[in-house]
Amino acid sequence: MTNANIEMITGDPKRAIRTLAWPLIASMILIFINNIIDSIWVAGLGPEPLAALGYITPLFMVLVGFGNGIGAGANSLISRYIGAKKKDEANNAAIHSAIMSVIISIVISIVFLLSLETLLNIMGATSVIEYAMDYGTIIFSLTFVILMPPIFGGAFRAEGDIKRSTIPIAIAAIINMILDPIFIYTLGWGVKGAALATGLAPLMSLILILYWIFVKKDNYLSYDRKYFHHDLKMYKEILVVGIPASLEQLIMAILTILVNYMLTIVSGPIAVAIYTAGWRIISLGLLPAIGVGTAAISVAGVAYGARKYENIKTATRYSAKLGLIASIIVCIILNVFATQIAFIFSYSEASSQLEPLIASFMQLMCLFILYVPFGASAGNVFQGLGKGTTSFILTTIRELILVLLFAYLLGFVFGMGETGIYYGMLLGGFIGSVVAYLYIELYINRLIKGKIEGSKI
Repeated sequence: MTNANIEMITGDPKRAIRTLAWPLIASMILIFINNIIDSIWVAGLGPEPLAALGYITPLFMVLVGFGNGIGAGANSLISRYIGAKKKDEANNAAIHSAIMSVIISIVISIVFLLSLETLLNIMGATSVIEYAMDYGTIIFSLTFVILMPPIFGGAFRAEGDIKRSTIPIAIAAIINMILDPIFIYTLGWGVKGAALATGLAPLMSLILILYWIFVKKDNYLSYDRKYFHHDLKMYKEILVVGIPASLEQLIMAILTILVNYMLTIVSGPIAVAIYTAGWRIISLGLLPAIGVGTAAISVAGVAYGARKYENIKTATRYSAKLGLIASIIVCIILNVFATQIAFIFSYSEASSQLEPLIASFMQLMCLFILYVPFGASAGNVFQGLGKGTTSFILTTIRELILVLLFAYLLGFVFGMGETGIYYGMLLGGFIGSVVAYLYIELYINRLIKGKIEGSKI
């Protein structure tokens, strides 16, 4: 199986992207369905708990972002070693990423637990601070089980073992869906129950991953101590991609915080609840593009390590094309069934007034989905090449500068209020995605022509 995985990841880039992407998308959809179900159960408690979940969401995104970011860094480095046919170095890189996951888990948990209340007050969550603290304290106490699986998953994806990179994700999502109603309503734990379900579900996934790595030991990469040689350069190489990739998630979290803040000013907590519920559906629609883009990290990394630069161009264009086709289908579905989907967030008497507002939000913001494939393809390919800083800069320009700038201009300067904020997000995101894709095309062409330096591995 491991040889077949390696043959797949080092072969035709289009086939490799398809093979890696669809299971990854399926597992991501399970995660987001789980998140949506989480919101549905919390929505039954009323608008205030749902708004509290909205304030915690960007902070949770930072936590998940660190796991995904370091996982992307491990994926990129290991993929390049595999492409260069340096298996021992790939093993050593995998071990370094595992060590890093433990250290980062401890640090993040301490930092967030000490600063949580202050952060929530800064974000404007004072009216729902008790609910937000109940949820956040539990989540950030269980950082290690949330952060470590995606880091190991990055190593599995690098060797083309898509089953082991996605099965743990699916298990965690399913367990969470089972635990949510039990903890929230049957046991009467409310918001605390939702947090416990979210935090404890990944524990079984982590146990399964550790079993595969340290007991079964039948994957391509080996975590045996004999392959470990402490190398600060490897930490650096992982972090060169991992930190910018993590910071990209931080950028998204900051964007969500600031959008929540702007919405609070123009419309109050109800607007935040609408945005929280509606954006969860939009985020679900983004998954095909994100999944295809994530697959491109491994494919581009292997091609870069093997110095097959034409394959990088193929992977970039194919991932953008595949993501766009899927995104168009998703956008049509969201437009047609917006009212029915919105109902699941407004089924209780306490939140019934949100239904038409959430539906209108989805019908407008589904346009955001259409141009994400281009930005996702560009950013993830740069990560695969070990150019994490470039990916981060492009994301920062798109999300933290252009999206916020136009949201502020249309929402406040031009007095369009809540709707103006949403139009501004669409306009800024479109411009940023086009710029990112044009830049990756230019970079690859220069790489092929030998005008810039290629892989050093």
